[in-house]
Amino acid sequence: MSRSDFKNVKRVVIKIGSALLTNGGKGLDQAAITIWVEQMAKLTQRGIEVVLVSSGSVAEGMSRLGLKTRPKTLHELQAAASVGQMGLVQNFESNFQKHDLHAAQVLLTHDDLSDRKRYLNARSTLMSLLNYKVVPVINENDAVATEEIRFGDNDTLGALVANLVEADLLIILTDQLGLFDSDPSVNADAVLISQISSDDIRLDSMAGESRSGLGRGGMATKVSAARLASRSGASTVIASGDLENVIIRVIAGEEVGTYLSANIEPIVARKQWLAGQLQARGRLVLDAGAVSVLRKSGKSLLAVGVKAVEGHFGRGELVLCLDSEGVEVARGLVNYKSEEIDLIKGQASSQFENILGYSDDEEVIHRDNLVLI
Repeated sequence: MSRSDFKNVKRVVIKIGSALLTNGGKGLDQAAITIWVEQMAKLTQRGIEVVLVSSGSVAEGMSRLGLKTRPKTLHELQAAASVGQMGLVQNFESNFQKHDLHAAQVLLTHDDLSDRKRYLNARSTLMSLLNYKVVPVINENDAVATEEIRFGDNDTLGALVANLVEADLLIILTDQLGLFDSDPSVNADAVLISQISSDDIRLDSMAGESRSGLGRGGMATKVSAARLASRSGASTVIASGDLENVIIRVIAGEEVGTYLSANIEPIVARKQWLAGQLQARGRLVLDAGAVSVLRKSGKSLLAVGVKAVEGHFGRGELVLCLDSEGVEVARGLVNYKSEEIDLIKGQASSQFENILGYSDDEEVIHRDNLVLI
């Protein structure tokens, strides 16, 4: 994807750093947030789905608590995050309401995205919010995260969210113009890189650490995030959040900041992940009608087309879909555990509540989580 293709972006993840949001640690920058929200609102009005990954809860908490330096102990960080999160969410919601939009707070830990069941639950929640035209505001759940499960920085969180929602583009707004070929703070001749492949080995020598002292990530984490986002086919732009109309200009394809291109299309990346990187936990035997629909239309798999269930698996695990001859037709992540699918096989989704006592997803496997073989 080239910059000129950005106008065709359907879903974007925007990450805003702590130094920007908190005006260098002086508390939330109300004026800047108003400007960024206005730009995000314009994207939603154009039919572009926006997911916001917001840093700043710890920095805002520090400001409210009168702390001059970032706490070093985990419990102090968690306390600061708890205090700061209140102001952060209130601010975004009030600003989005000015544009007849709502924001939704979503707090995640690494466990939420490493566990397949919780991964699917998080994805389903985010997709539902986007369907309601709500802007999810995502932050790491600093109040409960421990050293073992914290993302480490919101650049990484932004990339993981881009993977989760299969975004076309990740925009990382920072307090720097972009990525330079050397450190501009020590080299006056440093050149801003306009475009580079996210897997270019030269990036390793270009990224530096954070200089603001407010966030946990510098350019090194942003490069790492771009590489992580590219695994699902999302490209990344690193740009200064202080530039006028920066979000709109990025989407318009202007040469703003540094564009780190992904070398694989999102659909191809998704198929590679499903096809080769997960171990199948069970099998579903399909009737001829379901096989035909999958092969010809690539639609979701419904329970009515399932004839038999083999193996024991949970929600979110990978299963193989076979025809009556035992030939693999597709594979994907199931929305129900094996015992439940055994009960609803051959049934219409309207019967799920009567059979299971509840009704969640209409599909056994949604087409977004299904790949044909």
